[in-house]
Amino acid sequence: MTSHRSRLGALVGLTAAGLVLAACSGPTGGSGNTNGGATGPAPAGGPLKVAVVSHGTPGDAFWNVVKNGAEAAGKELGVEVQYQANGDPAAQSKSIDNAVAQKVGGLVVSMANPDALRDSITKAVQAGIPVVTINSGEQRSTEFGALMHVGQNEGIAGEQAGKKLKDAGKRKLLCVIHEAGNVGLSQRCDGAERGFGTTQKLQVDISNPTDAQARLKGALQSDPSIDAVLTLNPQVAGNAVNAAKESGAKAQVATFDLNSDVVAAIKNGDVLFAVDQQQYLQGYLPVVFLKLYKDNANTVGGGHPVLTGPGFVEKSNVDAVGRNADRGTR
Repeated sequence: MTSHRSRLGALVGLTAAGLVLAACSGPTGGSGNTNGGATGPAPAGGPLKVAVVSHGTPGDAFWNVVKNGAEAAGKELGVEVQYQANGDPAAQSKSIDNAVAQKVGGLVVSMANPDALRDSITKAVQAGIPVVTINSGEQRSTEFGALMHVGQNEGIAGEQAGKKLKDAGKRKLLCVIHEAGNVGLSQRCDGAERGFGTTQKLQVDISNPTDAQARLKGALQSDPSIDAVLTLNPQVAGNAVNAAKESGAKAQVATFDLNSDVVAAIKNGDVLFAVDQQQYLQGYLPVVFLKLYKDNANTVGGGHPVLTGPGFVEKSNVDAVGRNADRGTR
């Protein structure tokens, strides 16, 4: 596995090369590329300001890593990064509107509920603000006029996770959706079913972990043939591990996404593997891309998403990845 330091070093080196090219052979702003109705990069004049508006909740371990990535890129490239997180689509939309009113030079948005954000993102694009979508909403990104999407294809990731569980000899899978209306979560479970076969789905509420654990326990007790549980969030993975122990079930837990608790659970055998979408890159890369777009009119992806995953963290590589998770970069 490539180390975090060498990977970021190479990325920053490439970024620096692009910026030197812009400074030596072309303007640092101007009309540049257009996409989806945007008028091109914001004109030069002062540091680039980028607003990152995610659908995470403040303090969420996953989104803290995204924030860390965005802020690290901003520090390295001299970009002012304003990060905001709110799980309420209406509040997220308002944050986008506020960023447009402040005339930021770039916007990074996660779209768990794309339709709720359509009007606000459209206004940003019409105002000439380049938009990069991250994490969720890949299928709607181009439609909304975004320059590109950075994240994990949820269907592909789910399919690979389901196949991995099937290859491990599992026969009956329970896929746990923890947030109603989040299109990405449904795509993960649908993908898992393609890779695994018939899959049972369970809806829980991540904001009520006690009830979530009780529902998981009840599902495992009512159907002892369930021998695999795929959760879509590290916190719910912990609930699933506890539920399996409390119910006496033999079901093995796998999860999407990574934190220090999941790292520990993989080490001690409570979690089989984690699907890692490398969310640090979902914060870091858009800031790099927006800086290059502003200074050199570069775009990335050619109409396709820039994929940050899936990768799999399991016993064979958990020690190396875990060290980076502890410092908030995985």
